[in-house]
Amino acid sequence: MNYLTHQLLNPQEINLLKKNLTLKDLPWEDGKKTAGNHAAKVKDNLQLDRSSNISKKCTGLIEKKILNDVLIKSFALPKRIHGTMFTKSLQGMKYGRHIDNAFMSSGRADLSFTIFLNEKDKYSGGELLIEGLNSEDKFKLDSGGIIIYPSTYLHSVLEVFSGERLVVVGWIESYVKSIEEREYLFDLDAGARSLLAKHGRSDELDLIFKSYSNLLRTLGD
Repeated sequence: MNYLTHQLLNPQEINLLKKNLTLKDLPWEDGKKTAGNHAAKVKDNLQLDRSSNISKKCTGLIEKKILNDVLIKSFALPKRIHGTMFTKSLQGMKYGRHIDNAFMSSGRADLSFTIFLNEKDKYSGGELLIEGLNSEDKFKLDSGGIIIYPSTYLHSVLEVFSGERLVVVGWIESYVKSIEEREYLFDLDAGARSLLAKHGRSDELDLIFKSYSNLLRTLGD
């Protein structure tokens, strides 16, 4: 399971973010400012100045939600959330095929995430296209939905034909670098939690949770 899609934000949180991000005279900048030399050639969007008070306020909410989400913690094993920024794409804007930098000034990028803020019917186009090992997948989630995927994958944002695409993007440095090892741990944790919910505690489950914790100690950094 290389991708995780999940409803992260509730309606009140979505409304609060959109209220702040649609204020007048916000410092929206050319998205090329934070792109690497190669990616900058295909990047056409706007992003909120990360040093602005609004950006810092909204970033705090987003990072707290991610770090406190049980499913995301199990899937991503987040050590640090970093590089969080708010971006919007207007009609005609897109972000061509690119790969995220492995190391940024704020940390290592093991996983990338996008949180969709506008409802799907408020804009056309603007799908996130991820190129997996054997397939291409398009994502356009409901407002408040998050997708988390390996930063090692090529991806792009398709052209917006009408309306406005408003999203949050950022990166996760995981305690476990390997995609495969994170998947093993996620499956083990999910299976153990399901058994616990159905049957309660047992000596056998204690051994499974012990093995999970010790595997995480061995594989993590």
